[in-house]
Amino acid sequence: MHRQNKLIDDYLNDCAIGIEKVVEDVEKATTRFEEKLEKKEKELEEPLPEDANSRSRQEREDAINQLKLKKENFRNMLLNITAVKAHLEKKNVSEDKCALVTAAREPLAAMLDVEKGHTVTEHAVFDAHTRKYEREYMEDMDALGIRPPDVITRVTEYVPDIIAFIERIIGKGLAYESNGSVYLDIQSFKGKGYNYRKCVPSKGDTSKADIEESEGALAASSTEKKHPNDFALWKNSKPGEPAWESPWGKGRPGWHIECSVVASDILGDNLDMHSGGSDLKFPHHDNELAQSEAALGVKQWVNYFTHAGHLHIKGLKMSKSLKNFVTIRQALEHHSARQLRMMFLLQEWDKPMNFSDQTVEDAKSKEATFKNFFQRVKALMREDYLADPNGVGFRKKEQDHALLELLLQTQDEVHNALLDNFDTRTAVLSMINLVAEANKYLQEVGDKPAVLLIRKIAVYSTQMLKVFGVIQGTDDLGFPLTDGAPGDVETIAKPYLDTFVDFRDKIRNFALSLPKNDPSKTFLLSACDEVRDTSLVEVGVRLEDRVDQSAIWKLDDPAVLKTEVAEKENKIREQKRQKQQKRLEAIEKELSSIKPFLEKLPDEYFSADTYELDDNGIPVKEKNAAEPLAKSKIKSLKKEQAVYKKNYDKVVKKANGDIPEYINALEEELSELTLDQ
Repeated sequence: MHRQNKLIDDYLNDCAIGIEKVVEDVEKATTRFEEKLEKKEKELEEPLPEDANSRSRQEREDAINQLKLKKENFRNMLLNITAVKAHLEKKNVSEDKCALVTAAREPLAAMLDVEKGHTVTEHAVFDAHTRKYEREYMEDMDALGIRPPDVITRVTEYVPDIIAFIERIIGKGLAYESNGSVYLDIQSFKGKGYNYRKCVPSKGDTSKADIEESEGALAASSTEKKHPNDFALWKNSKPGEPAWESPWGKGRPGWHIECSVVASDILGDNLDMHSGGSDLKFPHHDNELAQSEAALGVKQWVNYFTHAGHLHIKGLKMSKSLKNFVTIRQALEHHSARQLRMMFLLQEWDKPMNFSDQTVEDAKSKEATFKNFFQRVKALMREDYLADPNGVGFRKKEQDHALLELLLQTQDEVHNALLDNFDTRTAVLSMINLVAEANKYLQEVGDKPAVLLIRKIAVYSTQMLKVFGVIQGTDDLGFPLTDGAPGDVETIAKPYLDTFVDFRDKIRNFALSLPKNDPSKTFLLSACDEVRDTSLVEVGVRLEDRVDQSAIWKLDDPAVLKTEVAEKENKIREQKRQKQQKRLEAIEKELSSIKPFLEKLPDEYFSADTYELDDNGIPVKEKNAAEPLAKSKIKSLKKEQAVYKKNYDKVVKKANGDIPEYINALEEELSELTLDQ
């Protein structure tokens, strides 16, 4: 990736490459890319052997599904390239080049890599790439509220240690050099009494897919290894790959070796816990174990592994090559870190999870339940409950006992759920149920709740959500600014907000008491709404007006409040649009039903060109017919005219006697509604 980025940058900055050349190169690159996809499709169409095991069949099914998505992405890319070509102005060559290269970046980068990848040799290119993503990673972790690590390591700073580590394995006769590369000798390793494939012992011989997953671009030819299962500890670098001097020539570390060397340096010869995705069990973690145990001379390098499930999109594991991934930054543009954490808590950590609108909305709903409860309890705690003549705490009522019992029961359920394979979903749902019952309790008892019991439920929920990382803890340094009780923002803001809210309540109540036609009423109520919906939102204060009670304030994230206000405004706009659309359709329908009545009066319903008419305009005989109409036919036509007259009279009444003017008014309204749309 770093090499391709460099080649694309150089390509864009090369003034000798004009737009005609870019168009030609894009055409060539996309053709090659398509041919590669077609070749892969033909390979996958080849039938598997009849005795193929379930793993091989699953790998084939996964590969077919991945190829389908790649082909869909490629078709979309071609449409995008065509659209860019159609808008090339050939005035600003730099902008045109950038637009076209961006649209065709993947196939163009792959072609440039084949043609010129060997020319990229400076370590600075690779370092700049890794430093960029290292910084972005740390920023993303901070944005998610993830505490920083104790140690940051870079493989490039461990190359001498990696070489020494590999030499130890060779010295024990468990690895060998071949064509400038070094491989772990699996047969010798097993012959010394070591177990290979501890994480996935059911695996048979290493498949082609396993080798690609294990070594990727480092994969060697079969003639270079003693056994297909042997994996690279050190690889002879190809042109265009980073390279370091070693006893075996210029090369680079194998995929697995860096983890073993770095982890052993920091944590010693035995790791208590090791984590990773479920796809890393084999080959990555099994190979890590093998090389570490070979070098360190231990039979158990790791005591426990935790393998997390994958995040899936469109039914497939998130993958950059499949372009079905969402970056952390993209996710945080639409959802808060708290909502994302809640979403993951509601899944089984060791099972695949499908990222969808439904999973996100479920998490948002749960987050809102907690947030609204906490704000309600904080508002309750701000009141002087000690002055309540009815008591301040437990009053031995049935609801109090039941709620306390549910709190104790929930604490047991959450504890047991976490002991059961970190079942965070069950734990969160138990807490949600407790909060729901606490809200129900507050509704039932009205203004006489057991305040301290409600506070205890809120405190417990807060503590657990801190454990889960939904509410960020603190790694603040040094002593707090004040001694004694902590002075949080809410405590500091309380007297000021209470005073302001009381003042606003008086202004608002006064405005509500004014006559409807008093201009001061509209002005004051509008000002009260503006400070609630705009000014206070900017500083993170949610203000809720209540009927016959003082307004209640709650502190919240300004970004969340702004989003809610925007959603509310969008909802109002959408309701207005729907109302306008409904009126527009009604007017069009009305016009289509009225306009025919302009063409003829009821007495002119039947045409003298078609019939001979009596004095009332009713047909008695068809024109030029020898015989008069039958009585039954005349009766039917008379009834038809009566219906027309009845509808005509309705229209006249609706139009206040002037149908043309009524139609003009409707058409003017229709025109205005169409402009608003």
